Amino acid sequence: MTKIEKVLYTGKTRTTGGREGFARSDDGELAVKLSPPGTAQPGTNPEQLFAAGWSACFIGAMGLAAAKRKLRLPADTAVDAEVDLGTTDGAYFLQARLNVSLPGIDPDLARALVEEAHQTCPYSKATRGNIDVELNIV
Repeated sequence: MTKIEKVLYTGKTRTTGGREGFARSDDGELAVKLSPPGTAQPGTNPEQLFAAGWSACFIGAMGLAAAKRKLRLPADTAVDAEVDLGTTDGAYFLQARLNVSLPGIDPDLARALVEEAHQTCPYSKATRGNIDVELNIV
């Protein structure tokens, strides 16, 4: 396990009520009603929140990979993250797909940027070896 030498930021939230509760950040910028996935109840769920965080981080990591090559990502770069919650032998697990759109970028370069981002993105590092992750260029 890697120990952080210098903390750059700490996200802080308080959640009450679990999947049918409410989450709020300490600065008040995030205030979200939670609901179980797949229900008609109002609110979001942890899988959606994880997908949003991971995709935002991943775009940042691709931007760093592009900058190393003296390139800029297209303005309409997008990552559609899909995080599945499922079971195997009665135990809960996650799996994910990151569907990356880099319009106008050569497919080989796009693949290189995605692969490098997957090595540097902290969310990708946190999931590596723990869940099945599929990377797709769309």
